[in-house]
Amino acid sequence: MSENQKEGLWATLKKPSAKYSLFVLLAVGFVSGIIFWGGFNTAMEATNTLEFCISCHEMRDNVYQEYKQTIHYSNRTGVRAVCSDCHVPKTWVHKMKRKIQASQEVWGKLTGTIDTKEKFEAKRLELATHEWERMKSSDSRECRNCHSFDGMNTDKQKPRAKKMHELAQKDNKTCIDCHKGIAHNKPQNMPEDDDE
Repeated sequence: MSENQKEGLWATLKKPSAKYSLFVLLAVGFVSGIIFWGGFNTAMEATNTLEFCISCHEMRDNVYQEYKQTIHYSNRTGVRAVCSDCHVPKTWVHKMKRKIQASQEVWGKLTGTIDTKEKFEAKRLELATHEWERMKSSDSRECRNCHSFDGMNTDKQKPRAKKMHELAQKDNKTCIDCHKGIAHNKPQNMPEDDDE
């Protein structure tokens, strides 16, 4: 494209429309923006459902089966935490960052690196380590959506839990420091942390 053609195109784009008023153009742009944003958010929320998360067999046949055996799935009060409650932040910026990170997991499905139970188990420690690091760096933000030290009545906890939670508060520990394997099995051959 020559310099004259570029200038002509730019001039055309800057020139007001002879057919439509500025108001109509702004209104169409505004409505289009709302439709796009609504569609984007609807699609984003659809990817936060349990049904979406277990739609691939890698999750359905592995970690979902483990999760169904935990208190996060079934408990006396009927409160259930689904995948996105623990793995997707609520705030928009953190949610978008997590969704981008999750594309690596989709890549694992597409390339077949985790498409069998054996392959999944071989990568489990790597996958879990990434998630634990993410949770630790956010001070277990998603855990704290439901659990908080301020909301705990340690006097109603078992003696060991009371002691550990009081120590954790004193030492500025975060949930994932002690609760690895709370909703999924720990990886086999996992090196024990020094502080556990």
